[in-house]
Amino acid sequence: MTSPSNATLSSSPARGRRKARTVTSPQPQPQQAQQPQQPQAIAAGWCVGTVSACGPEGFAVLSGTLQRNGRRAASCLLEPRVGDSVACMEVAPKELWILAVLQREGGQAHVLRLSGDTRVQVDDGALTFAAPRLALHGDQLEVRAREGRMAVESVELVGRHLRVVGSVVKLVGSVLSTVMDRVSHYSRHYVRTTDGTDRVAATHVECEARQLLRLSGEHTLVNGEKLVKTRGGQIHFG
Repeated sequence: MTSPSNATLSSSPARGRRKARTVTSPQPQPQQAQQPQQPQAIAAGWCVGTVSACGPEGFAVLSGTLQRNGRRAASCLLEPRVGDSVACMEVAPKELWILAVLQREGGQAHVLRLSGDTRVQVDDGALTFAAPRLALHGDQLEVRAREGRMAVESVELVGRHLRVVGSVVKLVGSVLSTVMDRVSHYSRHYVRTTDGTDRVAATHVECEARQLLRLSGEHTLVNGEKLVKTRGGQIHFG
């Protein structure tokens, strides 16, 4: 039989115990997926103005009450002049590009200006230039083609040195006139045929043959105003 005192002693620790509390750590919240940023283009503004000045550094464009210094875009082949109406694009406060020449007053020449090596290529078709007057200016001119043809009414070539090289050269015409200080000719075989008169007028005429010299004609005349001289190892007449 248990005594009351023992019962009190055994029940005291039970009352003094504290209930253990369960501590739960906060669960991490799932992060929201970041939305990808949409690509944005560089802002630019259009304007129409008038070229007020031209210089090596660029052009001055006046649009309304705004004046900006700009440069010619690579796509604008026509060189702007003072007074031209131009279409421009402003990509920065101090960066203006002239894209096209809209209007030009009459009387000014049109100049297409390009920088660096330039090539015009036509894949399928023909390239034709048509103008009342066509001029080419350059330090060097080179033309390459598989076949060439030139048809003109009158041609004049002026130069210090003229050289023609070809395997076959043929000249056909009605009249050929040449004026030279000196003419030198060399050929392995030389054949000349004249239907009419073949006349040579010179101060001194000399014909020299290494093996045989032959003069033949239906009528042969040898006339010396002062002297006719014939010399040889053997002389045959008749």
